[in-house]
Amino acid sequence: MDQFGNDTGEEREKFSGKLGFVLACVGSAIGLGNIWMFSWRLGQYGGGAFLVPYAIFVFTLGATGLMSEFSLGRVMQMGSLGGIKRIFKEKNLPLGTVLGSVPSLSVFGILVFYVIVVGWVLRYFFASLGNSFAGVESMPAYFAGFAGTWQSVPWHFLAMAVTVGIVILGVAKGIEKINKIIMPALFIIFIVLLVRSLTLTGAMEGIKYLLVPDWSHLAKPVTWIMALGQAFFTVSLNGAGMVVYGSYMKPDMDIPSSAMHTALFDTLAALLAAFIIIPAAFAFGLDPAAGPELLFITIPKIFNQMPGGYIFGAMFFASIIFAAVSSAINMLEAPSEALMVQFKLNRAKGVLITGCLAFVLGIPLATSMARFGAFADFITIYFAPLGAIIATVSYFWIYGTDRALNDINVGAKAPLGNWFKPFVKYVFTGVCVAVLLLGAFLGGIG
Repeated sequence: MDQFGNDTGEEREKFSGKLGFVLACVGSAIGLGNIWMFSWRLGQYGGGAFLVPYAIFVFTLGATGLMSEFSLGRVMQMGSLGGIKRIFKEKNLPLGTVLGSVPSLSVFGILVFYVIVVGWVLRYFFASLGNSFAGVESMPAYFAGFAGTWQSVPWHFLAMAVTVGIVILGVAKGIEKINKIIMPALFIIFIVLLVRSLTLTGAMEGIKYLLVPDWSHLAKPVTWIMALGQAFFTVSLNGAGMVVYGSYMKPDMDIPSSAMHTALFDTLAALLAAFIIIPAAFAFGLDPAAGPELLFITIPKIFNQMPGGYIFGAMFFASIIFAAVSSAINMLEAPSEALMVQFKLNRAKGVLITGCLAFVLGIPLATSMARFGAFADFITIYFAPLGAIIATVSYFWIYGTDRALNDINVGAKAPLGNWFKPFVKYVFTGVCVAVLLLGAFLGGIG
């Protein structure tokens, strides 16, 4: 028995402390969306004005979601599948296994296509390292020449192999250890690149684009909707990823503080990326609102034109590898843990089976951009928000807000008050539903 009255059977792996836990969570949260999506939205929806709704949402709703997922995992000492099954069983409710599997399956679906993109980033890193972009006349043609073709499959395999190799080592020796190395390294590289970007001729226009607020955007509902989507998805709220990390927390760790630190460092990384990319794009007369193309088409053009650009390009794509792999680690851990719990497998078998299956299912996506886009949209627009809804309803509506609040406050230096109970039960749950509905109506908001 543990301190929550759960029969764990055997000693569950743990993060060594708050620093390792937060860095792992920050690693999960900082992903490719931080690199291109936040920069684009900041510029398109009012510059500095966009930061107002974003900050409101990420430090209230985003942090609340993190607290709930951390706590669900910690009290149940399991990921979302095992935890939700236990809640439903306690209340004698049916469908616990079916509903509990949705969050883990949604994260597995994200893993299937996300690791393909990690493979693209790996290829770009080695191309930058060898200064291969110097002779490329058309970056769109270069990207189209391998993305969505069989040429991307070896890189897809390499990305999955790296991710599996880390996760199979376990929580402390694999997930925590690698994040303690790559997260500080990512921020150091970002700071170096920030200095270089801001010293480029013409960079000031990019700074104005990012910071000079256009307050009229705050009167437009779409600004608030996009800020909500950015805040919700940037901290990896899907009902599984942060739940499984929470299940490896020590019982005396401060959940509210950990959630706020995760949201803070995730936001800081997004801001640093924006101030690296957008001023450089303006300095070289490129489109700062290129969306996903920003990473694979616009940015290589920037480094091609920059003195010593291949060095900075290699540094940039190294940092993107850190961001992408740290997120992929969480995406692999969540469904692997569910498989381990459901079928009583050891870590090596659970991770290898999950990784191999995700790779095989990803091959049709890696070789067709049309299939890739359709699958990614379905998972992110419908499946991931549904997973978050199921976890939220299970924890706050079925398990109960009284018990949930007590769980969240265990180890907290500044415990949350009773105001939190109606907020999470009605406001936060309602927002989770709204994210699903708005995403379906608008074709995605995250």
